[in-house]
Parts: sequence; structure tokens; C-alpha cells
Amino acid sequence: MPPTDIISTVEFNYSGELLATGDKGGRVVIFQREQESKNRPHSRGEYNVYSTFQSHEPEFDYLKSLEIEEKINKIRWLPQQNAAHSLLSTNDKTIKLWKISERDKRAEGYNLKDEDGRLRDPFRITSLRVPVLMPMDLMVEASPRRIFANAHTYHINSISVNSDHETYLSADDLRINLWHLEITDRSFNIVDIKPANMEELTEVITAAECHPHQCNVFVYSSSKGTIRLCDMRAAALCDRQSKFFEEPEDPSSRSFFSEIISSISDVKFSHSGRYMMTRDYLSVKVWDLNMENRPVETYQVHEYLRSKLCSLYENDCIFDKFECCWNGSDSAIMTGSYNNFFRMFDRNTRRDITLEASRENSKPRAVLKPRKVSTGGKRKKDEISVDSLDFNKKILHTAWHPKENVIAVAATNNLYIFQDKIN
Repeated sequence: MPPTDIISTVEFNYSGELLATGDKGGRVVIFQREQESKNRPHSRGEYNVYSTFQSHEPEFDYLKSLEIEEKINKIRWLPQQNAAHSLLSTNDKTIKLWKISERDKRAEGYNLKDEDGRLRDPFRITSLRVPVLMPMDLMVEASPRRIFANAHTYHINSISVNSDHETYLSADDLRINLWHLEITDRSFNIVDIKPANMEELTEVITAAECHPHQCNVFVYSSSKGTIRLCDMRAAALCDRQSKFFEEPEDPSSRSFFSEIISSISDVKFSHSGRYMMTRDYLSVKVWDLNMENRPVETYQVHEYLRSKLCSLYENDCIFDKFECCWNGSDSAIMTGSYNNFFRMFDRNTRRDITLEASRENSKPRAVLKPRKVSTGGKRKKDEISVDSLDFNKKILHTAWHPKENVIAVAATNNLYIFQDKIN
């Protein structure tokens, strides 16, 4: 498997009809859902490749003697305004706005050139004709509309489209910038946590997101396990947060790894805008925006790894950045784990399930069996021992269809799409 094929981001568009993935090779692949067929009305459409294009190329920063990877860090769709679709994709340094459009007609009968495109001799043109549109095979074109570059000194970890659909923010380790989608040559720096002396640096920004309904509100999380909610109406530079979310640490469970595993790798607002969810190394927490001192819900993702933190530190897995996502009605959440496991939590019943994305158990129409991990003592028949988990197989990126129970799960270089069983 070439490392460039490893999927690095997965994102449904607003309708859920399109699904985009980005990979380490700088490519974006868009899948489109097939329409239900008349002869099989109950068969929900499957997702097939719609368009593939190279979004980013490897670059070299000569001033800093740094190679800039082409890897796509994030993709964010824009709400559809016309027949074309638009998305933002970013690598470590440069954000691009892409337009994806369809063409099924072409103009023929030009005056100044032949059908093969060669220019005609002007002296041979004796009559004027009106070009006509002729049908042709469907072509899907991806064209770069804007390039937003040179605004980040550090690696971009987040982009988020604002609810005004005119602006978006981008975040790196120490700064967050606000952009207008029409303006590429300047952005506004709205958060800057860079200390005057870099030796005093104690935390970095790990993720940032705009509120789904209030275009003046955004949050960002830090490597210290805290989340700050900021209001752009309060000040041009949001260096003082409006709200500060932090769970007090239990002194009895403190260890050498406490700081590393409390770092937040992802933050996501619920669709309603009332809650937000954060993912740290071992758990997912749901916060009510009106309560800063502790989360309202905490879900253990893989608590059985707490005894394995030493070896996870040695093989660098402890620094893996798992993402999390909400379902369309905010009633369930999903996040990934190791051994190609992913976890789903039902917020109403508090039930949870572990499922595995692997080729062996993902034949079409097959039903996924819940998996269980045993932590010691006698292992039951269906359980897998914590010592035999494969830490190279990890599910970092997942996405949930905005309206239906369809999920997309990226397992290294494979994309799995699962949906609710329909009788």
C-alpha cells in the first residue's frame, strides 16, 4: 500500500448526496449517491466515484528549508448555491476553493476555428454561422476558484465554514484567521496565543470550529484539554474568551501521561448548536454551552488502553488524533479506535456499540457484528484480547450523513460506507 493512499479526511456535503475524501497524496475523491432505481425502489442508492482530482502538490519552502506535504488535512463543503458544488481543502499551509461542475453539452459550429480546435484562415470564412450546443458524454470538472495562501506560519489543523456562508476560519497551532471567501490576499487574525518568548509556550491550538447558527461565535480546543468559546463581537482579537470549558482533574488518577491523553484532538458543535463534543485520547465528552465547569456526558472509548499507555507512548500512538462526529439529529455520536474498531454511543439510552471495519466482515448487505475487548482473566468466545489489538489499524476519520443513518469510516487506505438495515 503506498502511503499516499492513506485517507486523511472524510466529509459529507450538506445534503449527504456527495461524500469527499482527501488523502496523503493530495488527492480529493468525491463519491455521489446513485438515485433509487425504479425496478428496485427500496434499494437505497450506493455511493460511486463521481470525481477525482489532485488538490495539492508537494512544495518546498526555500526560506525555511522545509518540505510542505501535499497531504489533505481537512475538507469542508460550502452550501450549494447553484448547479455546481464547492468545497474548501487544505494541506499544512494552503487552502483552496474548488468548484465541481458537470458538463453534458458542448458548442459546435464556431466561425473562427474548426471542430478540432484549429484556427481557420480568415480569408476562407465567407459566411457567418451561429454555434449550436450539442449533447456529449457527462464530464465532471473540478476547477480551483481561489487559493488562500501565505497566512499560516504553523501547520493548519482546522478549517470551518461560518453560518453566514461568506466567511470561514482556519487554525494552526498558535493562531486562528478569519477569511472572506471572495478575498484571497488578506485574512484577519482573530486568535493569537503565541508567547513573546517561544520557550514559554505551554499549549497549542488543536482544533477550531464555527457555531452552526451564530456567525459571531466559534470555539477552539487546546493541547491542555481546555476549550475556549469566543465571540467576535466582543473584540477584534479574541484573546480573552467568553467561556472557558475545563473539567477539573481527578488527582487520584494522575500519571506521567495525564497531560498527553487530556489533549483534545477534535471539537464539534451539535447541529442544534446547544452542545459541543470533544475527543481526547481515551474518551468523548459532550458539553452544554451553558455549563463550563464539567461535561454533561462522558463516554469511554477504549478505557482498556489505560494500562497500555507506556507502550502506546513508545510507539507514538498516544499522539494519534482521533476525530468524532454527530448524527443528523444529535442523538448519537461516533468516533474511532484501534484494530479498525469504531464506537457509537446513543445519547438517549446510553447504550454503546463497537463495530469493526474490515474486508472480512463487510460483504454487501452483511450485518456487522458487535465486537468486545476482554481486558484480563478468561476470554469469552467472541471477545478479542486487548493484547492482540493491532495499533497500526486505526480509524481516525469518520463522517455521518446529515439526514440518514449512513456512515463513512476511513480505515487507512479503505473507505467503508455502512447504512441501517432496511427490511
